[in-house]
Amino acid sequence: MGVLDIGSNTVHLLVADARPGGRPLATTSQRTVLRLMRYLTPEGAISAEGVSALVSAVTESRRVAAEEGVDELLATATSAVREAANGADVIARIEDALGQPLQVLGGETEARFTFLAVRRWFGWSAGQILLFDIGGGSTELMRVDVSDHDVQIHDWISVPWGVVSLTEHAPLPEDSLEGRQAAYAHMRDVTRQAFAAFADRAGAFAGQSLRLLGTSGTVTTLASVFLNLPRYDRRAVDGLVVPSDAMREISRRLAAASIADRAEIACIGRERADLVVAGCAILESIIDLWPAARVGVADRGIREGILRTLAMQGRDIPVTRREYRK
Repeated sequence: MGVLDIGSNTVHLLVADARPGGRPLATTSQRTVLRLMRYLTPEGAISAEGVSALVSAVTESRRVAAEEGVDELLATATSAVREAANGADVIARIEDALGQPLQVLGGETEARFTFLAVRRWFGWSAGQILLFDIGGGSTELMRVDVSDHDVQIHDWISVPWGVVSLTEHAPLPEDSLEGRQAAYAHMRDVTRQAFAAFADRAGAFAGQSLRLLGTSGTVTTLASVFLNLPRYDRRAVDGLVVPSDAMREISRRLAAASIADRAEIACIGRERADLVVAGCAILESIIDLWPAARVGVADRGIREGILRTLAMQGRDIPVTRREYRK
């Protein structure tokens, strides 16, 4: 079985062997960096060039999946396709390339699949967890209560700020440290405001024991920098717990650095150098609103959550197919 995840930043294929009721074992992972948000027109549509690049990436992923013997591929799309003004046309082009339906996930569905992917890290003692997923075009937050025998989701939110959309909104100037710091402060203000309503609703557990658990690119990148890894190593990062103060220090150091200096850091490189600062701003805003001593790091997300659902509950995935703006 396989999952094709069309995100705002990447098209990611994950292939796994799994039996119903068992745990999926990933066998192949392929990622194509597209940054769909850069192809948005002023009217909010994905340009013809962007659609063409997307179709090419999807076609290649379909080919790889077929070579791997995948007989069941679930294709999903998130915020970039969901929010595009021409979403219906884009979906039709993708479905033609795949030869099968595309599932367009709403923000709540994204959050719940992320929760399923990281649930095994909830071996932490009973208490409150804020689970967050910083994506390319959106960020999902989920408030979770862990007891000795149960895990309950209390609240969630999806905001339209991810590493790509926030970078596009507040680009960092390269010729001025003061300019970069001002842009970074603006990024933090924007995201704090976006999280404000959720923070107000979550105020009831502000004084309780709180843990932060993050997934995907930003937290795994900062964890790699924290470990000073010469290259990314999922085994070292997945499940790591990093002091929040260390996350803040790394975030502010990266925000002050030029893009050339960020690109020289082995775990960031040119691929992430221009986007990592926006992720840092989102992360710091989360820590501002929900101060916790440590941040848990999980290198897993929607894809793994879907695969786990496929393996544990059969083949019917509870998603709403047409959750996009018309």
